[in-house]
Amino acid sequence: MTWMIKRDPFQELKNLREEMNRAFNPVPGLFNLEEGLLRGQWSPNVDIREDENAIYLEADLPGLKPGDFRLSIENYKLTLSGERRLEHEEKGENYHRVERSYGSFTRSFTLPTTVNIDDVKADFKDGVLRISMPKREEVKAREIQVAIKGADEAAKSKAAEVK
Repeated sequence: MTWMIKRDPFQELKNLREEMNRAFNPVPGLFNLEEGLLRGQWSPNVDIREDENAIYLEADLPGLKPGDFRLSIENYKLTLSGERRLEHEEKGENYHRVERSYGSFTRSFTLPTTVNIDDVKADFKDGVLRISMPKREEVKAREIQVAIKGADEAAKSKAAEVK
């Protein structure tokens, strides 16, 4: 009689990851290899969309003021960086839970060469940074009329046949 044993080929990797988390995690919740982030560091969420005229980027920067972040473009690479600080730390207060992340961040995005980087505009309101990156005129899609040789003559002869 042959017995088949169902085996997960990645179970050993999962076990190794759990062991690493236990080894490097003297304080629960401080570091988790699954997340790959230290508590206290964060990265703003970003949405990117495109239409025929431009590429749009929206970044959530809650609690930040315009002086708390920097936006730059160099060699078609858009970089958003800054820091979100804990507003006040009261001595003697016993926090029961701290879930909001603080710290420095950097997000970089490679832009296509179709973007007109001289006309990029940014607007910051209610904790949301909105960036509009218009496309260059010469790369926008446009319809081209195709002339068919002999089409006028064929249409005229058809019209003549109908009469």
